[in-house]
Amino acid sequence: MSKIKTIYACNECGAVSPKWSGQCSECGQWNCLVEQVEAKKTPQNARFAGYAGADKQLQKLGEVEQSETARIATSLSELDRVLGGGLVEGSVVLIGGDPGIGKSTILLQSMCHLSEQLNAVYVTGEESAQQISMRAKRLGLNGNQLSLLTETQVETIIATAQNVQPQVMVIDSIQTIYTELLQSAPGGVAQVRESTAQLVRFAKQKGIALFVVGHVTKDGALAGPRVLEHMVDAVLYFEGERDGRYRILRAVKNRFGAVNELGVFAMTDEGLKEVQNPSAIFLSRYQQAAAGSVVTVTWEGSRPLLVEVQALVDESHAGNPRRVAVGLDQNRLAMLLAVLSRHGGIFCHDQDVFLNVVGGVRVMETSADLALLLAAVSSLRNQILPQNLIAFGEVGLAGEIRPVPNGQERIKEASKHGFKVAIVPKANAPKKPIEGIKIVGVAHLSDALTALSEL
Repeated sequence: MSKIKTIYACNECGAVSPKWSGQCSECGQWNCLVEQVEAKKTPQNARFAGYAGADKQLQKLGEVEQSETARIATSLSELDRVLGGGLVEGSVVLIGGDPGIGKSTILLQSMCHLSEQLNAVYVTGEESAQQISMRAKRLGLNGNQLSLLTETQVETIIATAQNVQPQVMVIDSIQTIYTELLQSAPGGVAQVRESTAQLVRFAKQKGIALFVVGHVTKDGALAGPRVLEHMVDAVLYFEGERDGRYRILRAVKNRFGAVNELGVFAMTDEGLKEVQNPSAIFLSRYQQAAAGSVVTVTWEGSRPLLVEVQALVDESHAGNPRRVAVGLDQNRLAMLLAVLSRHGGIFCHDQDVFLNVVGGVRVMETSADLALLLAAVSSLRNQILPQNLIAFGEVGLAGEIRPVPNGQERIKEASKHGFKVAIVPKANAPKKPIEGIKIVGVAHLSDALTALSEL
C-alpha cells in the first residue's frame, strides 16, 4: 500500500510547498499554508481516453425522470418546516450555533424519536455515552433503540457505520473529528475539510441522512473553512440568547426546501418545545401603550411573522450621536434617518437613536423600513400610537414607499391577530377591502407621516 503524502497549499494563491512555513514563497502572505492530502497523479495516456466515466451518456433535461423526494418526519414539526418538509435520504445537514444554544438537545430529541422507526446512530466526540444518557433521562426521552458511538476518528466512524448500516446519523461535532491521513490537530482547517468530505461521500453513497454539528466563531460564523457550507445540502443556524427562553432555527441554505425558513422553539425543562404561533409570543406587549413602539409584518421563508419594533430617541450629550440597532441593519438605520431628515423634515442629527426588535428576532428584509421610521418619529414626538396599528414597506432614498412581496398575506395575518389599522405601500393595498382592518396606502414618506399624525 502506497504511503499517503501530505503537502501544504496556500489559501491565497494556491502555491504548493512540501513543508510548512510561516510565509508563502509565491505571494508573500503570512500564515496561509494549509495541510492537504496530495492528489494521486493520473497517467498521461489515461487522462482522456481511459478516463473513468468517459462512456457516460448525456441526457436531455426534459428526458430526466422526475420522482417525489421521500421525506423522513422528525418529532418536531418546526424542524421539519426549516428542513423543507422533513429529512431527505442521503442529505447532509450542518447545524451551527453558540455553545449551549440547544444544538445537541434538538438532535437528541429527534434521534430518540427516529430510532423507534429507523436505524439511528448518534456519534459524539465531545461527550461520553454516560453524559448523553443522563441528558436523555433528564429530558424524559426514550432512547432504548438509539445507538451511541463515542469516537473521533472518521475512518473508524465510517467502518462502524458500514457494519451497522444506519439510516440516520449525527456527528457531534465536526470540530472534534480527525482523519489519520493528516498529521494536524483536530479542529484545523485541513482536518475539518477532509473529515467532512469523507462523511459526505459516505452519506451520499449509502443514502444516509446525516446531521453535522458545527462550532461557530466569536463573530457568529461557522468555524472552519468556508467550503464546509458548500459541501453540505442544508445549513441551519440556531439564534437566541442562552439565558433566554426562546430559540430560533433559521435555514440559510437548503437544496430541498425554501431558504431563510424559520422555526421557533421554547427551551423548557423537558427540552425544546415547538412554538406553533410565534407571532403571539413576539407580540406580548405591555398593557399600557408607550411611545416608540410599532408592529410590523416580516416574511420568513413561507409564512408571515409579526414582530414589535421599539425605538428610543433621546437628546445626545456627546459630539457624535449614537446609532444602535439590535436585530436590524445598523447601516440601514443611518441611511433611513438621513431619508427622514431630507424628505420628512424631521431631524435627528443631535439625537441618540436606539432600535430594538423584541424577542431577539433578526429582521433581514427591507419591509421593516417604514415601521422603523414611524417608531423613531413616535419616540421623538413622544406620541403614543394605537396598539392595533401595523406598518410595513420599503423606504427608498427619494422618500418613496416601495411595495414588498406577499403584501395581502401580511395584511390578512395582521387582521387575524386583531389589528385594525395598517399603513402599507400604496401598491400593496388590496383592491377589495379586507374585513376588520382599515388599510391606509401611502406612496411617499410624507404621506405616512401625515397618516401618523391623524391617528
